[in-house]
Amino acid sequence: MPFPITRMRRLRQSETTRRMVRETHLRVDDLVMPLFVAPGQGLKTEISSMPGNHQMSIDVLTESCKEIVDLGIPAVILFGIPEQKDEHGTEAYHDHGIIQRAICALKETVPELYVITDVCLCEYTSHGHCGVIVDGDVHNDQTVDLLVKESLSHVRAGADMVAPSDMMDGRIGAIRTALDTGGYSHIPIMAYAAKFCSGFYGPFREAAESAPQFGDRRSYQMDPANGDEAIREVALDLEEGADLVMVKPALSYLDIIYRVKQEFGVPVAAYNVSGEFAMVKAAAQNGWIDEDRVRDELLLSIKRAGADLILTYFARDIAPLL
Repeated sequence: MPFPITRMRRLRQSETTRRMVRETHLRVDDLVMPLFVAPGQGLKTEISSMPGNHQMSIDVLTESCKEIVDLGIPAVILFGIPEQKDEHGTEAYHDHGIIQRAICALKETVPELYVITDVCLCEYTSHGHCGVIVDGDVHNDQTVDLLVKESLSHVRAGADMVAPSDMMDGRIGAIRTALDTGGYSHIPIMAYAAKFCSGFYGPFREAAESAPQFGDRRSYQMDPANGDEAIREVALDLEEGADLVMVKPALSYLDIIYRVKQEFGVPVAAYNVSGEFAMVKAAAQNGWIDEDRVRDELLLSIKRAGADLILTYFARDIAPLL
């Protein structure tokens, strides 16, 4: 009906009515907290570009995860900084690597916490790329073989879910086959299905010590201009056995999150990445924005676009409010 019979503002008059008709809700169950594990004892080194986030040794990590569980956050995703790096990222798939030992410690101290592991080689290689370098570029199939080994080592250590983030072709199918034949058919795969070659990853590369030593990652991560290609990538990962698919980054790719959810109707994760987090923190520290309001608005926009899970460095901050 036209104005004045229809007055949209009637249901905006009070906080009660706004709550009653609110369409999108952010829940603590939607959150996954990314964490960085490093060698050592008693280590808690703040990441300068990501205030409130740290590289932590395993003993500090377990104490931090007790707090995360108390906040009601159901899951974490682990990224490792190895003691040594080499051209093939050997520590990524060593059964006594940093992530494998962290998983064992978490399962012993906070067994109720759901542990997801990032499966990639960039943190572990001396050159900082996500796989085996042949003739100056990442060799797809040789890299897939190592990603399979890494996934199996994580699951043997007790990981609840693996999340391949490398963007190699065919790696989801290879990992799914290896898990199934190895007796781990119950382990889900969260595929970084639409991972774009983005400028928003800078702070993460400081945190994970994973900046490429030469070139860039444009030959394997997606061109930011391509939406239809993202849909093809998601379709392929689902055909190969992915249980959840991820869009990364989140804020500049809300349209992709929406399209993926509408097209496939599967659980969709979105990674609210380090650069997105750092921009909010920096602007708030300068007094330019209200951090809490902007944070809440950004996370709601990701949920409204269609994300079921949000990987975010804000998880610990916002969980008490939910």
